[in-house]
Amino acid sequence: MTADDQTVAAPGVRADLTRYAVLSIVASIVVIALKIVAWRVSGSVGLLSDAAESMVNVVAAVGAFIALRVASRPADADHNFGHTKAEYFSAVFEGAMIVVASALIIVAAVDRLLHPSGLESVGLGLGISVAATVINALVGALLVRVGRAHRSLTLEADGKHLLTDVWTTGGVIVGVVLVAVTGWLPLDPLVAIAVAVNILVVGGRLVWRSGAGLMDTALPDDDRAALDAVLDRYRADHVDFHDVRTREAGHERFLQLHMLVPGEWSVQRGHDLVEKVERDLVGTLDHLHVTIHLEPIGDPRAYEPWRLD
Repeated sequence: MTADDQTVAAPGVRADLTRYAVLSIVASIVVIALKIVAWRVSGSVGLLSDAAESMVNVVAAVGAFIALRVASRPADADHNFGHTKAEYFSAVFEGAMIVVASALIIVAAVDRLLHPSGLESVGLGLGISVAATVINALVGALLVRVGRAHRSLTLEADGKHLLTDVWTTGGVIVGVVLVAVTGWLPLDPLVAIAVAVNILVVGGRLVWRSGAGLMDTALPDDDRAALDAVLDRYRADHVDFHDVRTREAGHERFLQLHMLVPGEWSVQRGHDLVEKVERDLVGTLDHLHVTIHLEPIGDPRAYEPWRLD
């Protein structure tokens, strides 16, 4: 395990992630101020749609901050497995906010299609939008990188939202430039509608991924293969494993399984082997919690899977 990995897994690191959520809030406020100015000086509904999405960014960033604060709390009497699933609620909320933004954009764009109007001070408006885009790109890339390093769906989702805003602004800028060059006014709201559809897809993906986490989805195939490789090293004529189950909750991973050993082994011998297997499994993946049920390999009942009833 590298020094960086140890830093990721260290106790208390989760609380430190809130500073990135604060950075997202500050950046979103600055960006929305710039985009509102860009819209006001140009009169472009495309730039208005861009500003509307940035309004959602502020709300989403605040939600991310709250979720990270809750997720960093340790396990307690009412939440024996911690509070990490709070991050999924944040990502669902962010996805919903993206859907709201897309609806606002479409409403404004349709109104502009029905009531076309010319653009003003296009150069100044676009210049301000470019400055806002640079801020979003830098902060969004940072949040995605930190979110992946610390397995924080909240930060990763917030970062992707900001990067989506970058693509949104890029599309709007292209549309405004084309309107200025061609003089075809309907192009401005049509670009805004295309942007709305794009961010709607992004929001849907966020909600889907968060829902999968709330439903205790199994670990990805790569993670499961790494765990199986550890178990395979211990398999022998007198040792086996079955009913292996995994799930994840935020940045935490969970593994439970049955380990089969000879019935004549002492409790101490079986326990010693369990400790070795657990140590190797935990060393394979960060934030992994392992539960092993020890059973006699010669007892047919040992091969019955755990039942939900």
